[in-house]
Amino acid sequence: MNIWEMDKLIIFIGFVIPGFISIKVYDLLHPSEVMDSTKKVIEAVTYSCFNYAVLIIPIYLVENGDWKNNYPWLYGLFYAFVLFLFPIVIAFALSKLRQCEFVQNKAPHPVKMPWDFVFKQRRFYWVIVELKDGSKVGGKYASNSFTSSFPAPEQIYLEEKWVIDEDDTFVRARGGSAGVLIAAEQISTIELFVYDTGENDDE
Repeated sequence: MNIWEMDKLIIFIGFVIPGFISIKVYDLLHPSEVMDSTKKVIEAVTYSCFNYAVLIIPIYLVENGDWKNNYPWLYGLFYAFVLFLFPIVIAFALSKLRQCEFVQNKAPHPVKMPWDFVFKQRRFYWVIVELKDGSKVGGKYASNSFTSSFPAPEQIYLEEKWVIDEDDTFVRARGGSAGVLIAAEQISTIELFVYDTGENDDE
């Protein structure tokens, strides 16, 4: 069987590409485990079928209105929307739906790790990291800081390392430091103190 035959290529585009787009966009919003190719194709077909189920009435009206012959350019634009743009809308809509309070009472939150839930909000923090050896690291998490996302191992980069005293008060930025990178296996706890903008360097 040759996949490049026109009828098989059309079926592939129609039932794999829209779902694949939805999956990739949803994974950008909520990263998930790496899936083997067979399961990914099945999931892509499922998303594509859902895509068509939502658009069944517009598709029916377009096909029965003979747009293909009367308005060929609108017909092409409509199916470009169906195949490439609406799958993106579906991914964002599912993401928002899964985060609403009613759905969260019935299903798990789409963000799998508290680590990602906190840091994907992109807020600025004063951070105190307590390491497993009992020592503490203080620093600033702001626009030039970074954290890894699931499924990658947790790591945090603080753009400024700060000297803290026995009362966990931020005293001053450590001179000559370009920040500090800490891996999750070294961390016992992380304490966060929020501030609103990166321009505010006061505790």
